[in-house]
Amino acid sequence: MNVDVVIVGAGPAGLCFARALSGHGLAIRLVERQSIDELMMPSADGREIALTHASQHTLQALEIWPHLRADEIAVLRDAQVLNGPSPFALRIAAAAAGHERLGCLVPNQAIRRAAFASVSDCADIEIVSECTITALHSSEHQISLELSDGQQLKARVLVAADSRFSETRRKLGIGARMEDFGKTMLVCRMAHQRSHEQVAWEWFGYGQTLALLPLNGNCASVVLTLPPEQMTEMMSLDAAAFAREIERRFERRLGAMQLLGERYTYPLVGVFAERFAGRRSALIGDAAVGMHPVTAHGFNLGLQSQKRLADALLDALRRGQDIGAPAVLQRYASDQQRASWPPYQATGLLVRLYTDERRPARLLRNAGLRLAQHLPPFKTALARHLTQPLR
Repeated sequence: MNVDVVIVGAGPAGLCFARALSGHGLAIRLVERQSIDELMMPSADGREIALTHASQHTLQALEIWPHLRADEIAVLRDAQVLNGPSPFALRIAAAAAGHERLGCLVPNQAIRRAAFASVSDCADIEIVSECTITALHSSEHQISLELSDGQQLKARVLVAADSRFSETRRKLGIGARMEDFGKTMLVCRMAHQRSHEQVAWEWFGYGQTLALLPLNGNCASVVLTLPPEQMTEMMSLDAAAFAREIERRFERRLGAMQLLGERYTYPLVGVFAERFAGRRSALIGDAAVGMHPVTAHGFNLGLQSQKRLADALLDALRRGQDIGAPAVLQRYASDQQRASWPPYQATGLLVRLYTDERRPARLLRNAGLRLAQHLPPFKTALARHLTQPLR
């Protein structure tokens, strides 16, 4: 069967990309290992996504935003960064950039459900579920695919959107630099006594990293990062003992806390692909860049990647050009690599500095936060960076 675009992976990046291409006369196939039922009603995974203004605009333009419920969207007004036991915090205020909020928080599960619902309305998108790619071969004019259900597809472009551990990326012969941070991240929802005032926390404690993402009411997503053996101990605690331990780690700054629902853990591994495009192929989302979650920017970067690639393909289509031509795909790859490399590197440096337990590093990061607090232009620039629309 001949199609125009095959997308591997029906996560948010793949679904958004398919939706962006829809309505332009292209035949689009999404190949996904999960079932349709799992895509329609995805399981909770504990992750809350911090969406920038640009990402919200993208989801609105793709007609995905209306599929979210109002109670799934929480305001992210400001953010603060803390170091060790010091009560001092660097405050990043949306008002400094002339906005009422930095962005909003939406469960990853809700975004996946909304994106699938939007794509389901598109007659030019076919989802091949419970299926994987077993073999592929690219030539000058097309890319040939064999699927695990026996189907054979020929496409003008293949797009990998199947996670930071992408099997498709490997089959394309594209390597990736991986950085295992040697830590495990735990995410869960907790109720708490005192108000978070819609302010996110990033707390680089000694021996741990804590984050708090403010949800609606006195409820928040708590993110705890620890070495694997310590995380095993945390996961072995019952709900009441776990809540008391989280209270202690937050120094009771939010008062009494209570676990809501399940706890989820993930290994912390950063990924940056050596190339974002190959012959008749391209990478988007985590298949291109898998960020450390400390800056909460990975999802937004993934949305940027699918938008840039969709814009490049649709521009070529309008000009009557081959959408899989090397120049078209390389233009996307170059633009996205330039946009991705600085935040990826900066995030790595930030993580290494703020998880270094040696005394000089502790003093340096505390001094850095205090200096930044007294530099209004720096804080304004940071707030503008977080709230500006994608160009």
